[in-house]
Amino acid sequence: MGSPQTWMVTGGAGFIGSNFVLRQVALGTRIVNLDALTYAGNLANLAALGDDSRHVFARGNINDRGLVAQLLETHRPTVVVHFAAESHVDRSLVDASSFLHTNVVGSFALLDEVARYWRQLPPELAASFRFVHVSTDEVYGSLGPTDPPFNETTAYAPNSPYAASKAASDHFVRSYFRTWGLPAITTHCSNNYGPFQFPEKLIPLMILNAIERKPLPVYGDGCNIRDWLYVEDHCAAIDLVARRGRVGEVYDIGGAAELANIDVVESICQLVDDIAPDGGPARKGLITYVSDRPGHDRRYAIDHTKLRSELGWQPAQNFASGLRRTVQWYFDNAAWTHTVRSGEYRRWLDTNYTQRPAGSP
Repeated sequence: MGSPQTWMVTGGAGFIGSNFVLRQVALGTRIVNLDALTYAGNLANLAALGDDSRHVFARGNINDRGLVAQLLETHRPTVVVHFAAESHVDRSLVDASSFLHTNVVGSFALLDEVARYWRQLPPELAASFRFVHVSTDEVYGSLGPTDPPFNETTAYAPNSPYAASKAASDHFVRSYFRTWGLPAITTHCSNNYGPFQFPEKLIPLMILNAIERKPLPVYGDGCNIRDWLYVEDHCAAIDLVARRGRVGEVYDIGGAAELANIDVVESICQLVDDIAPDGGPARKGLITYVSDRPGHDRRYAIDHTKLRSELGWQPAQNFASGLRRTVQWYFDNAAWTHTVRSGEYRRWLDTNYTQRPAGSP
């Protein structure tokens, strides 16, 4: 038996990245994991790996070209999967500069060093090398109620600094493929949920607040629609794209689960009531409406026909089964939750929700 393949992952201590690292190591892949361990990066996500030699962690920033070059030359990965990003729209409305620094300048620095590494590979290794850039459906903008879902030919129309920064990084990836032939592939995913998600995002925030019977703040009228994708299904799709996807292509990954935010929150309330009956009133009564965020996209939806028809991918979880798994995970992992709900996290909640004026459904 030969040595396992080595893949390099950026942002592998974050929500999606850590789920991906755990999956790939379980499949026998050796992972070199570069993560800056900012507020949303947490090595506790990877505690199950212990001292597994197939996981090599390096703390650092994708803007550190010297470190990136050293990791590439030392470990000689055959695939680089780029997750590292500032990824929360609300934070981009408060401080867009960090999104420019990480998502645009950092992605460019990483891409440039990866291209430099790829050019000096022997021809047979260069031909099989892949760079997978993990992006978002938010680059496409917003859909109307009857518009068809986004697909790979949808024009870009980013509406937030976060979305604009990811769109810019997508264009750099495309340019490196078109100009120099770097074997790169870009993916766009819909809203992810599942284990290890930092609790500033809608689903974990609502689960934890519901468990503790705290207010459940919902933006605007609660009717903004998202397409929900269970994180393990997303990770399986990325693995498939890295192994079998066509270079230079874009693959959109959706969960086929369009739901209004208020429906998601009410489903969480019902699940928490079912799992932890405490004799109190239904948690649906904790829902409070707060003023909408600026430029809040009304609807996202993804058509993943290309991924299904070319590579045979389908989500294994529907929203009901994925949400039940997720709610149960947060019940079962209270210690993890306690470690990530730091003072910085509480300050963010106060800035983004507590200080907002009340809204109405």
